[in-house]
Amino acid sequence: MEGWDPSTKSTLTQIPLLGTKAGPRDGAGWTQRLKEEYKALIAYTQMNKSNDNDWFRISAANPEGTRWTGKCWYVHNLLKYEFDLQFDIPVTYPATAPELELPQLDGKTQKRREDMLDGAFQAALGQELPSFWYSACTLFGTSSMACS
Repeated sequence: MEGWDPSTKSTLTQIPLLGTKAGPRDGAGWTQRLKEEYKALIAYTQMNKSNDNDWFRISAANPEGTRWTGKCWYVHNLLKYEFDLQFDIPVTYPATAPELELPQLDGKTQKRREDMLDGAFQAALGQELPSFWYSACTLFGTSSMACS
């Protein structure tokens, strides 16, 4: 966790570490990994709620846990911006990070997206989220995407 700011480190210390390094092709190992992922997501969601920082909901959209859907939102100047969120877990997960999709932004030009989103939220969706995800995915799983 070197190079991470103190706030991020503090958040991550409250999320259970994932001990199983398994992906969708790993059978029973994947089942165990999913259990760990759910525990980490529940802990992170509870922590956000207790800090009045609730900003997303996700759940597995299929029994295998390879497709996830939900909502994420951001409040700026008392306006709430809400987006559908979806992603598929790659077969090479956790070595390969999922690509997060916000379908409402598909096909929008950069200028149009800038008009729709505040700069701080753009940063979270743009530069910071992928770099954080790649560095933390193995230990913290899908909950790490939410910490950025």
